[in-house]
Amino acid sequence: MEKMGANQLREAYLKFFESKGHLILPSFSLVPKNDKSLLLINAGMAPLKPYFTGVEEPPRRRVTTCQKCVRTGDIENVGKTSRHGTFFEMLGNFSFGDYFKEEVIPWAWEFITEVLKMPKNKLYVTIYHEDDEAFDIWTKKTDIDPSRIFRLGKEDNFWEHGSGPCGPCSEIHFDRGEGKVQSAEEFVKASDEDRIVEFWNLVFTQFDGDGHGNYERLANPNIDTGMGLERIATIMQGVDNIFEIDTVNNILKKVCELTNTKYGEDKIKDISIRIITDHTKSVTMLISDGVQPSNEGRGYVLRRLLRRAARHGRILGADGIFLNKIVDAVIENYGDAYPELREKEDYIKKIITLEEERFNETIDSGMEILKGYIKEVESEGKKVLSGDKAFKLYDTYGFPLELTEEIVEEKGITVDFDGFNKEMKEQRERARAARGETSYMGSEESPINKIEGSVNTIFDGYNKLELDSKVLVLGNNEEFKDFLKEGEEGFLVTEVTPFYAEMGGQVGDKGIIENKNSKVEVLDCKKNVGGKIVHYVKVLSGEIKTNDEVTLKVNKDLRSKIGKNHTATHMLHEALKEVLGDHVNQSGSYVDAERLRFDFTHFKGLTEDEIKKVENLVNEKIMDVIPVNTKVMTIDEAKKDGATALFDDKYSDEVRVVSVGDFSKELCGGTHIKNSGEIGLFKIVSETGVAAGIRRIEALTGFCAINFVEEKNNLLKEVAGIFKCTEKDLVKKVTAEHNELKEKEKEIAELKGKLVQGAEDDILNNLKEIKGVQIVTASLKDIDGNGLRDLADKVRNKLDCGIVVLGSEANGKVNFVAMATKEAIAKGIHCGKMIKEVASIAGGGGGGRPDMAQAGGKNPDKIDEALSKVCEFAENML
Repeated sequence: MEKMGANQLREAYLKFFESKGHLILPSFSLVPKNDKSLLLINAGMAPLKPYFTGVEEPPRRRVTTCQKCVRTGDIENVGKTSRHGTFFEMLGNFSFGDYFKEEVIPWAWEFITEVLKMPKNKLYVTIYHEDDEAFDIWTKKTDIDPSRIFRLGKEDNFWEHGSGPCGPCSEIHFDRGEGKVQSAEEFVKASDEDRIVEFWNLVFTQFDGDGHGNYERLANPNIDTGMGLERIATIMQGVDNIFEIDTVNNILKKVCELTNTKYGEDKIKDISIRIITDHTKSVTMLISDGVQPSNEGRGYVLRRLLRRAARHGRILGADGIFLNKIVDAVIENYGDAYPELREKEDYIKKIITLEEERFNETIDSGMEILKGYIKEVESEGKKVLSGDKAFKLYDTYGFPLELTEEIVEEKGITVDFDGFNKEMKEQRERARAARGETSYMGSEESPINKIEGSVNTIFDGYNKLELDSKVLVLGNNEEFKDFLKEGEEGFLVTEVTPFYAEMGGQVGDKGIIENKNSKVEVLDCKKNVGGKIVHYVKVLSGEIKTNDEVTLKVNKDLRSKIGKNHTATHMLHEALKEVLGDHVNQSGSYVDAERLRFDFTHFKGLTEDEIKKVENLVNEKIMDVIPVNTKVMTIDEAKKDGATALFDDKYSDEVRVVSVGDFSKELCGGTHIKNSGEIGLFKIVSETGVAAGIRRIEALTGFCAINFVEEKNNLLKEVAGIFKCTEKDLVKKVTAEHNELKEKEKEIAELKGKLVQGAEDDILNNLKEIKGVQIVTASLKDIDGNGLRDLADKVRNKLDCGIVVLGSEANGKVNFVAMATKEAIAKGIHCGKMIKEVASIAGGGGGGRPDMAQAGGKNPDKIDEALSKVCEFAENML
């Protein structure tokens, strides 16, 4: 058996299946496309679901991939075991109704014994106990010893997930021990003890199951195989765990270097080293695929992994920000396989740096919150921190549960883990509900997503806004239909359409579809999970039927406005690069007929001067009336030509390049105008932050921009009219009025101060004494809470042993304040209890400390009555 590096293994696998007629597809993004059932891609076959279900035609019937995957279900075990990791690569070869068991079983044996040269006396195979067909192929078309094949039950060798396509599977295993396993029972025991490890699963999808044990044979069975790259690498390199294979171990060494630790000397430190290694690799991959840190969804997964890694860096004594330096090792080991890592290196590092800095601030805030929780638990004489509080620390402040547990343990307090897990479960259920009900293959259960893959739809609307075609499919949310009648809403698919389907941030077209028997309004146009162009319609008159010949007419005015905004986003992108730097990349966009929204990578808010420069540059190019051209070319030609690709998109071999003269050149499938002059005017209306390292600009074009400027101009005229000056003198006039107002406020404050000073003696004239305690009350006018508190403090300082309670109405609000001397408190006076009783009479409430308390009220007419009860309340306290 040859010792092979992980990168060699990946290449060998893909090349082998390419030699068997497979198309090598690059790894899909970790962010699922049109799949609400998944937060992140977690299996090799996950991005290929539309090909398996038949809703989308595959580029070839035989495909092979090495797919990036992230799973966080076992995150608590990462670092503690030899095989758990959040990021992994899944090698797979797939047949979409092409070859089946007779081909894949001999190929698998050929690859592992002839290419990898794995010793046959170390290999075992398991099959489903009823799958005689697989047994015959293994024993007749390979030279495996039949005694090394074991038949196991459904739990081990049958792939099934609810209803739908399913089937038996055959797993290939490697024996790391000595001596031959003689029986299925002995094999299972050796597997449980990790002596025998499974490394390749061949799934034979040959049935359609109803979820209740009933199966029908599929006319076109599929093959879906999966081999974990890290798993096979541990075998080929003769190591015990995934952290010792070459690519991962190189990252681990970098972690040790940066944290000044040595791997293998301390079991606890080793856990932290492994967590940092795995998690940094994951966050690097996630960010390269466009995931941004946030408090929900996949952004939350990223944030959780990154903060967990940063937390373990602290445990190891890492000095300051350090995770971004580990990225170098990730890119060095994975950059050849995933070139997007090198392309986005600076961006990845910047995001990680910002998030780690934010975590350092957050963890300090969390510590203060936790200290408050500990005091609360101790004051109540308890020994358990509630699960909801631990979860709030974790969820809101990003505070790791293990850190909470560690800190409270020092105080003799435990964490309510059941309560924490309950909160976590509820959060997951909320997230699952938010993703919606989907089938096991991830598509929404509606007829729109069940349109057969054989149905072809063609977009021919770049240069045409009207054409004739035939209706292929009709339906509504519940079922496919042969016709739709007047007043009904549903969906419609034609052979060819000029309607642009929502994509790339551009909204779908609207318009009319008609013939002599019907008129249908197109409300929206989108693609389903299989990429079919679907018109969402309402029948205005008549009845439309399948196979009808119809004329499709796009709303020209809306298309023109959308085109202006879309071309403007391209020009804005280039202007941002010129003004801010080449690090700027598009992170998202939204384009409709009214406005445009553009998200981009940048790490601080734009200054007014930068916004002005960007806006002026775009308008300058508009006034130059630059031709907008489109050209179809290969992806390599486009890159050589300097075209900008979107942040996380995957492109086909042929792409469409949209150029605004020599100013902007981007890969884009959207609709555009003929020249920049059609935009008319470009106006930025806002610039804000939306996530760490992501900014957002909203802008208007054409008459929308003109109307915006006109509204601002009218507002300026209106304000100038109020101040009775010209627009030119408005700033000078507002400044003068503002300064005069500040002076008057200052005079009023000084007068109020004098009134308060004069009120002290009047208030003390009403002094009463009960059981040796001086009682002072007073009702005042137009003194706010702050003034009332200052006055009460001055009166209290003139008392030997007493309490002062003041009430006031100011700006329609009722305020009460009570203050007591230490001597009065010693006799039983409590301001917090006093103010609660007093305020309740005036329809309010409040409380506070024994020496000082404040309260509000709703009824000003009750202030005097409330204060008249102070002596009575005080007497009850003494």
